[in-house]
Amino acid sequence: MVIVGGGLAGLRAGERLRELGFNGELMILSAERHKPYHRPALSKEVITGELNPRELGFKISDEMGATWRLGVPAESLDTGRRMVGLPGGEEVRYDGLIIATGVESRHMPGAPRQDERVHVLRTVDDAIAIRNSIATTQGLVVVIGGGLIGCEIAASVRGMGRDVAIINRSNTLLGGATGKVIGDYVTDTHRAKGTRLALGVKILHWMRQANGIAIHLSDGQVLFAAVVVLAVGSVPSVSWLRGSGLVLEDGLMCEPSTHVVGGTDIVAAGDVARWPNLRFGGVQRRVEHWLNAVEMGRAAAENLLVGRDSSRPYTPVPRFWTEQYGMRIQGAGLASLATDTTTLSQPTGDHRTITGFIKDGKLVAMVALDSPGALIRLSPQLFKQNGITRPERTQFAPQPQVAQEQQVPITPPVQQPVAEEQTRYAPQPAAEQTRYAPPPAAEQTRYAPQQSEPQYQAPAAAQFEPEIDVDPAQERELEAAMAEAFLPTRSQGPTIRSRSGGQPRLLVRSGGGGGRSGARPPR
Repeated sequence: MVIVGGGLAGLRAGERLRELGFNGELMILSAERHKPYHRPALSKEVITGELNPRELGFKISDEMGATWRLGVPAESLDTGRRMVGLPGGEEVRYDGLIIATGVESRHMPGAPRQDERVHVLRTVDDAIAIRNSIATTQGLVVVIGGGLIGCEIAASVRGMGRDVAIINRSNTLLGGATGKVIGDYVTDTHRAKGTRLALGVKILHWMRQANGIAIHLSDGQVLFAAVVVLAVGSVPSVSWLRGSGLVLEDGLMCEPSTHVVGGTDIVAAGDVARWPNLRFGGVQRRVEHWLNAVEMGRAAAENLLVGRDSSRPYTPVPRFWTEQYGMRIQGAGLASLATDTTTLSQPTGDHRTITGFIKDGKLVAMVALDSPGALIRLSPQLFKQNGITRPERTQFAPQPQVAQEQQVPITPPVQQPVAEEQTRYAPQPAAEQTRYAPPPAAEQTRYAPQQSEPQYQAPAAAQFEPEIDVDPAQERELEAAMAEAFLPTRSQGPTIRSRSGGQPRLLVRSGGGGGRSGARPPR
């Protein structure tokens, strides 16, 4: 087995292969020179210096028995010969291939990327470069982009006592991901914390000078930046696949099972994969969330082992979260599908709220602001309202014929799981408990044939249990449930020790953009 991509999705895929009994050779090719690490901390603790980058690495068991080729990017793929091309003309043959190359930072036209003061944030090396640039300069730090990554970076820089500005084409921060109500609150909070906001503007041109970079905006403003961080999105890392015959339109096209369309014994996982989630209409789309990398990596490994004909569709309800200035924002579902929004929780006299996203009378997503308990109670609605629709296989491209001598069967698991659906996310011994547990009620509906389910009726508040005040014991119970449903367990992240001598806290963060954003674990 060959895994191309040494990030979280590739790691979890490799672990799952071993869990299911694959005892053959396992090779992981990674363009990065580091083994998998906790990427969500890059926009927070690494930039602020609270966390040493050496502490980010995931614990990798020796039992995994993988050959790691670090700093070795894949350069080409020959699906007929089953070969992955590497630098210098080297080729690696595979019987089964998992593609988990993730995404790359999107280029912003006109931005002077050659200037050492202009940065992107994707890798730990990027985060270190940003931290060093901030530490060795004075003046304004400008973040371009008002999404999850941009807002997290701005909050981190402001927490360091530096002046920071956000430039965003939209008039609201996080608006597309959270809805207007929460987006407006986040925008107001950033402004109240001293972040300069240039919203609803475009960058006309850049002027590099010895002591800074002048950024001219469409509203007439000129921001003079000591450091610039571009946070304008990402693009799938698929350039190495050009000429392979695979479909590369906004990612690598896959079937519902994660098998790559046009390939044989090839699956994909994580940010690079574009697949039809049969729980949400079966439209091809990518999901750039930390938990999706975990779950899709495992699902892809399972389906690669059992084969295309015996595989099951991968139908998650995506989840993400972020934390900025102490605000916890948690979401589930696919808000991009919605045509309308509504408020799902009753007013509580403070800022806490949940926004529901509606399409065709159904709830397709919800995003909560400092309301973990209410989100837990409402999240089963997403599974109930979004049943799995199975398409005809003919809608996918026919698979290429491969010469008989090239067809090398993949050795099945030594011991096939009994009733796979009972074990797929079953509690593992000791530290593995709940490591991959899905949200409540997911296991009952994930692959089950759907009966005619009641349609979500438009947003009468009485249909949903309003958010209520709870006593501390209840709050701790709800937080623990949220940890199981939305957060990785304590074994999955490094511990941060407070410089002020306080209690250590675990770094468990997740979110959009292949590991963007996160939230603190239960207290």
